Amino acid sequence: MEILCGPDGELPEKLRNLEPRLIEHVSNEIMDRDPNVRWDDIAGLEHAKKCVTEMVIWPLLRPDIFKGCRSPGRGLLLFGPPLPVLQIGEGEKLVRALFGVASCRQPAVIFVDEIDSLLSQRKSEGEHESSRRLKTQFLIEMEGFDSGTEQILLIGATNRPQELDEAARRRLTKRLYIPLPSSEARAWIVRNLLEKDGLFKLSREELDAICNLTEGYSGSDMKNLVKDASMGPLREALRQGIEITKLKKEDMRPVTLEDFKNSLQEVRPSVSPNELGTYDEWNKQFGSLSL
Repeated sequence: MEILCGPDGELPEKLRNLEPRLIEHVSNEIMDRDPNVRWDDIAGLEHAKKCVTEMVIWPLLRPDIFKGCRSPGRGLLLFGPPLPVLQIGEGEKLVRALFGVASCRQPAVIFVDEIDSLLSQRKSEGEHESSRRLKTQFLIEMEGFDSGTEQILLIGATNRPQELDEAARRRLTKRLYIPLPSSEARAWIVRNLLEKDGLFKLSREELDAICNLTEGYSGSDMKNLVKDASMGPLREALRQGIEITKLKKEDMRPVTLEDFKNSLQEVRPSVSPNELGTYDEWNKQFGSLSL
């Protein structure tokens, strides 16, 4: 809480009417350290990287240029197969605290996973009044920071973009489809993960064969596949009767194409063709780039 206080030791006016426990809850979720992830650590997705650079990085580096008609949008939607996520919690008061703390900690990025659960177009009779108030409060807060000069970006992630209502789409001005990794991206994932542990010994032909066998695999699926395939040499050594306590890393053979073929029987793709068709159709209608 102390970091939010001004020189007089008091909280900014925007936060004074909020419950301290909510401010504390939001503050505990802030990631203010460098996670040491660079563009080169992300396979493919060149268009998404370009959009994020123009919408986030350049305006932070040169706010004097990104004014008027160049002022960036304040809402970004990432949609596609399930993504790695952070949770921010829920509640109308917590939403106010979230945007209030972000306003006092600019430049700031608010990341909301499963944003469709907050901004759904469904208005069933069973919808609770608290859910409607939460949605209304969220839209009001988005409208408020979008009209000012704040350096705040909201990033929403969803694997159900078709459930977002029109008001949410209007505020999330960039809507980027994050598709399954291409063949080149899958090859990059395999090479990168194995090289980090000094296990990459595959030929170009073997790597191409793995990519041909993994059509339809997500980035998460590929990571799980590499992890399972990397167990192949260990499993073989143990089958040969070597005790694991006496096993030396340098005595294990490299990871091979055969290891990947075996692992493909265990690690299956997690995204169905029907789901991909839904994303493609929504992207054609509402996405920032029709692939």
